[in-house]
Amino acid sequence: MKQLMLGNKAFARGLYEAGCSLVSSYPGTPSTEITEEAAKYDEMYCEWAPNEKVAMEVAFGASLAGRRSFCGMKHVGLNVAADPLYTCSYTGVNGGMVICVADDAGMHSSQNEQDSRHHAIAAKVPMLEPSDTAETLEYTKLAFELSEEYDTPVIVKMCTRVAHSQSIVELGERVLPEKKPYEKNIAKYVMMPGNAIRRHPFVEERTKKLIAYAETNPINRVEMGGTALGIITSSTSYQYAKEVYGDSASILKLGMVNPLPEKLILDFAAKVDKLIVIEELDPIIENHCKALGLTLSGKDLLPICGEFSQNLIAQKLGEETPAFASLEETLPNRPPVMCAGCPHRGLFFTLQKNKCNVLGDIGCYTLGAVAPLNSVDMTLCMGASISALHGFNKMLGEEGEGKTVCVIGDSTFMHSGMTGLANIAYNQSNSTVIILDNSITGMTGHQQNPTTGYNIKGDPAGKIDLESLCKAMGYERVVVVDPYDLAECNRVIQEELAAKEPSVIISRRPCALLKYVKHNPPLCVNKENCKSCKACMRLGCPAISMKDGKAHVDATLCVGCGVCKQLCKFDAFES
Repeated sequence: MKQLMLGNKAFARGLYEAGCSLVSSYPGTPSTEITEEAAKYDEMYCEWAPNEKVAMEVAFGASLAGRRSFCGMKHVGLNVAADPLYTCSYTGVNGGMVICVADDAGMHSSQNEQDSRHHAIAAKVPMLEPSDTAETLEYTKLAFELSEEYDTPVIVKMCTRVAHSQSIVELGERVLPEKKPYEKNIAKYVMMPGNAIRRHPFVEERTKKLIAYAETNPINRVEMGGTALGIITSSTSYQYAKEVYGDSASILKLGMVNPLPEKLILDFAAKVDKLIVIEELDPIIENHCKALGLTLSGKDLLPICGEFSQNLIAQKLGEETPAFASLEETLPNRPPVMCAGCPHRGLFFTLQKNKCNVLGDIGCYTLGAVAPLNSVDMTLCMGASISALHGFNKMLGEEGEGKTVCVIGDSTFMHSGMTGLANIAYNQSNSTVIILDNSITGMTGHQQNPTTGYNIKGDPAGKIDLESLCKAMGYERVVVVDPYDLAECNRVIQEELAAKEPSVIISRRPCALLKYVKHNPPLCVNKENCKSCKACMRLGCPAISMKDGKAHVDATLCVGCGVCKQLCKFDAFES
């Protein structure tokens, strides 16, 4: 049966057909839908893990038990999971173990632009890179076969355009392989120095075998066309090259990007007059080809930053722009903004009012940095807000302690905030940590986390009590506030900043977009009371605008949170 399918959905289907038994991931765009779709298959156990490191270790444990396993993450998540990755490259696997990493060239929803091929090279594990939905399903199944044949975890690298595009796939049946027996093997699985030093030669020999595999396997294929130009490419760049050149150029499409073949590339280069490597981000294929002694073009013509498109390739390589030219720049800019009724808005407004330095973290609350709130001074990586706050206050002392806080979401706190919180308690900086508890993992589309009390399927699950956890970690001052209550937020923030000991504020209000949240009726503006002072505009609420010189509320957006009503000195906002 054929079906039009999203790339990430096809990945989940590949897991199902390959007989994967366990899926453990942490949500991160553009990888999230893989695990969400996998959870729809009851034959596979699926879970959201607290972070990517835990997810990979869970998948390794399932592999050790003899079943096929999977963990998925975005590119920065692989940084978190790098510790187990680099070592399970040495141990190898029992049941097949597949890892998805989804890169985000163009940084549509990420804090950096990172090429995950470096991790595969450094960890010395094979990496496959599909260029469309059909290949995604095919490569996922192939990855399990390679994992078990070569005794290695295998990474399948996605990118935003493959993960979130659709094409036709051919569906197959689920084939559940026999469970591999677990056999105690200390020399293979206990990576203390004496054993690890003996596993390194195995990894190097495995790489040689995989290079030989890459020379002949059809996922690395030559498509001969015109011989004046030869293109070496992979992933979505292959699609762009085909759309620009068609059959006028010859293409070597690489489906395995680590390890790369040698003879196949040299033979292809000998058949064409000119050679170009088209790859997003870093010149990994290009440098490999140059190391083989080839003369070619690549990053001298194409950018090292940002994602590619067929129009960009045509422009940079001096070809005629295809008929499907880009849209004219006539659309108005739509800057990112927190939703109407977002519980974080009142808290950020209060922090701005108190002229606080705010060290931020990864989540939709990062939007507190944009106008008009302008309330977040720093965002680095998951969990960094708490650790950075400690260092900041240690260096500035009272100068920083009285006006500096950090903010971190409930899911991000569970991901990697607890160790930073423990550090503050242990090494005693006078720091105030604000946990923004909106009862969900918001930025990636409402996934459950260990504080919500529900698992990936929405069934009741273990629930971590943030107040009890913080107190158990050594905090005497733990207070909960409702961010819709501006006066209470203001009082608590001032009180905790004035205290001479570490403290935690939990700003608790469910995300306004959660289906179970019951909203109040939308507010309206009494135009006679409105003095056109525009104080309400300081909230940055998308439901509020100025119309004919007066404040105006869009009833289709307003959720009746009442924050603007508290701010207005003239009682212009009415229910």
